[in-house]
Amino acid sequence: MSQRPSKKGAGGGGGGGGSSSSSRKQQKPTTTSDPNSPESFEAELKALAAKAKQDTFTKHLTTQLALYFNSLFLLTLAAAFSVVSQLTLSPVYGSIPSGRWHSYQTMAASFIGWSSNVALYRHLPFHSPSYLLPVIALWIPTVQFFLFKFSGVFTAWYGPSITEGLTYFPLMTITAACVATYTEQIDLSLLPAPKFIKDAIPGLGSYSYFLVAEKIFRHILSIDAGESFVKTRIGAELGLALPYVLSAPSKLLLWTVPALVHTALWNTHVQTPMALASLNTTLVANNWAILDRKESLTGYISVVESLEQGFRVLRCDHSLLGGEWVKIQEMPQFKDNVVGETIYGVFAMLEAVRLVKMPEPIKDSEAKALVIGMGVGTTPAALVAHGIDTTVVEIDPVVHEFAAKYFKLPEEGKGLTTVIQDAVTYTSDLSSTEEGKESFDYIIHDVFTGGAEPIPLFTLDFLQTLEALLKPGGVVAINYAGDFSLPPPAVIIKTIRTVFPTCRIFREHEKPASTPDSDSSEKKSKSKSDFDNIVIFCTKLNPALSGGKIEFRRPTERDMLNSPARQGFLVPKHEVLDRDLVSADGAKGEVQDHGILTANDTEKLARWHEQSALGHWAIMRVVLPPVVWENW
Repeated sequence: MSQRPSKKGAGGGGGGGGSSSSSRKQQKPTTTSDPNSPESFEAELKALAAKAKQDTFTKHLTTQLALYFNSLFLLTLAAAFSVVSQLTLSPVYGSIPSGRWHSYQTMAASFIGWSSNVALYRHLPFHSPSYLLPVIALWIPTVQFFLFKFSGVFTAWYGPSITEGLTYFPLMTITAACVATYTEQIDLSLLPAPKFIKDAIPGLGSYSYFLVAEKIFRHILSIDAGESFVKTRIGAELGLALPYVLSAPSKLLLWTVPALVHTALWNTHVQTPMALASLNTTLVANNWAILDRKESLTGYISVVESLEQGFRVLRCDHSLLGGEWVKIQEMPQFKDNVVGETIYGVFAMLEAVRLVKMPEPIKDSEAKALVIGMGVGTTPAALVAHGIDTTVVEIDPVVHEFAAKYFKLPEEGKGLTTVIQDAVTYTSDLSSTEEGKESFDYIIHDVFTGGAEPIPLFTLDFLQTLEALLKPGGVVAINYAGDFSLPPPAVIIKTIRTVFPTCRIFREHEKPASTPDSDSSEKKSKSKSDFDNIVIFCTKLNPALSGGKIEFRRPTERDMLNSPARQGFLVPKHEVLDRDLVSADGAKGEVQDHGILTANDTEKLARWHEQSALGHWAIMRVVLPPVVWENW
């Protein structure tokens, strides 16, 4: 530090001119960096312009992302509600009637909402129609509850449309209006496409996304259905309402308090012990009771008992999987029966596979049987009682649980093996192994749910798999519940005959007397419905070598298992001939004109199944009273 002054002083004596020049050179840059200089002002303007440009781009990007997010958010919730809405209708109307007009309502709501978004924004007394969405969503369970009380008046023809018209339809309409407003602001200027394509992209893209999301949610909700509260019908509706509430809170939510109170205290559709107790209070007053209930893979499953008539049934949505007489089993002469007393004769008729005469008689102790579909376990229990090693394939674990708990299903491992899997996969895997091929003496095909048969289990492909599993000297019995006034029974029968050459067909009840044809197809399907269970008995034997006809041996007392139902229905009585079947054009006796049902061609059967399901709905309303169906 002491050297700097001496150095400065030396410089001042001998080099003053050089020091002054150096000082001026050092000050020059300072002059150019003056904030008031034109150069600095220009640099500052450029910096501000760059910052403004960056801020504009960031804001634009943020705005565009928000528009996309809001649109996809609302479309995702609407797609989930679409699936849950149909599920909630199915216990009251059946799965097939519930979906008849659903897609059309979705399209109509989308069109109305999309085209009226500007009007809604102008005339509603609040900032955005989105504030209505949580209100509508929270009221849906309550509105459904009260509308279901009128299902007998609406019928399955109109009830689903009326119910969704007052619940799902307004939700979808407001959703479409909000999405239209969001997507109108999306910037597609950089997209290299004509203007008419750019104008169409928001609408087509939104609807396409909705359909994909709907399909995904249908799969998601089928996984572990009923395992948690949000995986139940009402639980899912409430769970979907929560995001609406969080995204659009407002004072309008005060209007939902009555709906929330009703759902919490009086809605018997909620899967809680309190709701079940409340439901049974209503049902017991009408001589009915629900012993248990769960929501599961195939639908809403419950065990319903008639306190007055003394029978018990297993319900799946708006159909019955089977039932037993409880009061008969309590009588002294039937108390020791090892099998339940079925209320449906068709299940006893299926046991007639043991009565079919074959070139080489099948011994029960050496026989193996495969049963597709559990029901309440009537047929499997009888086969086990006769000493037959029986395997049952059932897709729904709750059906198996309730059959074992509330009906006379034998214990697992004591002649009975239950496989919880879809039948298509199980039989396909089994038939591909050497030990699986031709391994069963009897195959009983007994599946029914939702008011119609599962179509994939009646295709040529599936029946060919069953044929591969059946021994050459074995017998197959296929139960088909259908409407004889429609073509499906003829289609199914021809498909079966394509695989199994020798068959005989019987219906559970005698066919009704014929009535004059009606001009109206709707009246025809309502007034001329001839819904009944039929059993098709078939073998793999060549008709030319087997005499061309299946014959049944006379049953013994042991075959009857001390059962009144088996005494009345075990031996098939009401044979179905080709002339009893309806062709695709409404004529009878032209089975050969139908073609067969394949996995890639199921649309024709699905179309007729709609009418069949509507007829079945009316029958179920006679079997059980509306108070049971409507209150779940």
